[in-house]
Amino acid sequence: MPSATRWVESLSPWPADGFGTGRMRALLGELGDPQERFPAVHVVGTNGKSTTTRLTETLLADAGLSVGAYLSPHVRGWSERIRVAGEEAAFEAAVGGVRPSAEQLGATQFEVLTAAALLAFAEAGVDVAVVEAGLGGRHDATNVLRTRVVVLTSVALDHTDVLGDTREAIAAEKLAVVQPGCTVVLGEPEWRGLAEENGAAAIVVTGRSNLALAVAAAETFLGRAVDPHAADGVALAGRLERRGESPLEVWDGAHNLAGLGWLLPRLPAPPSGGWTVVCSILRDKRPGMMLEALSVLGPTLVATESRNGRALPADELAALASAHFEHAEAVPEPAAARARALALAGGGGALLVTGSLYLLAELSGEHRDL
Repeated sequence: MPSATRWVESLSPWPADGFGTGRMRALLGELGDPQERFPAVHVVGTNGKSTTTRLTETLLADAGLSVGAYLSPHVRGWSERIRVAGEEAAFEAAVGGVRPSAEQLGATQFEVLTAAALLAFAEAGVDVAVVEAGLGGRHDATNVLRTRVVVLTSVALDHTDVLGDTREAIAAEKLAVVQPGCTVVLGEPEWRGLAEENGAAAIVVTGRSNLALAVAAAETFLGRAVDPHAADGVALAGRLERRGESPLEVWDGAHNLAGLGWLLPRLPAPPSGGWTVVCSILRDKRPGMMLEALSVLGPTLVATESRNGRALPADELAALASAHFEHAEAVPEPAAARARALALAGGGGALLVTGSLYLLAELSGEHRDL
């Protein structure tokens, strides 16, 4: 029998019969409904969910609680996704606990991972779980929680084929996770009305930063103030991550226009000559507009492709990039693309690896479909 990790990798991340929580609830029922054994902070939104989840986890732990945290996708390894009491959970054991029931029900990859996390939290007796939604909210596998606080990080045009083609429609899908009695934390005040329509008992409008959202979420859950400095050391792989200094190398998984809008003004100044960009972009992320945004960084781009089935082939990406960059070339294999970009950047230059967390995962050694 293959290991739990190999088995998870073999599963489809997409439901063949459409999105919904029916199979997820059936799976949790087989497991004794572990999600009912702890309250939750549910983090939804387009960008910033993983960082907000980790920051909230840290603030609640600093306040003395035992905390579970669930994130996606991963960059360095599958075990990043399930955290208990400040540490990554034993991934093989967590997945092994749900595997028989999941196989019987034909659960998807994300349903398996979500169930594994919720069961691990229940078995550890956590005081609270901070759970990042996968896609949207209404039909997401995470929409099964005993939720006390909902955090909406941001709303941008993403996954429009599933969630809708306006920000309003997407926000409605995300805020459908609100349950009676919940407090909703918003970084964008325009969604107050939608939160009220979905039954929010209270609404907290705070700053747009991930830290502001996390502080508001933790304080709302606890009913008292927290120390924001407790989260000073939180850093996530693939989020404005410096990987080298000569040349300067930064990795960031910005995977849509809104993500690039956050990233670009936060990049450090390059030593000289601008940035050399190496990127892979999924076909459904408006790659032409993303490339235009990236072109402000410098004249050179190396196009590559992750193993995700939605990734735009490197040659197509390079062809699109040629409208915005003086020099654009295709190197399909990610490690070779990074090596080529490093050579082009030179010892005194700067390299940005971006466009997809799937690309960063492969470059970190996870050469498998996520």
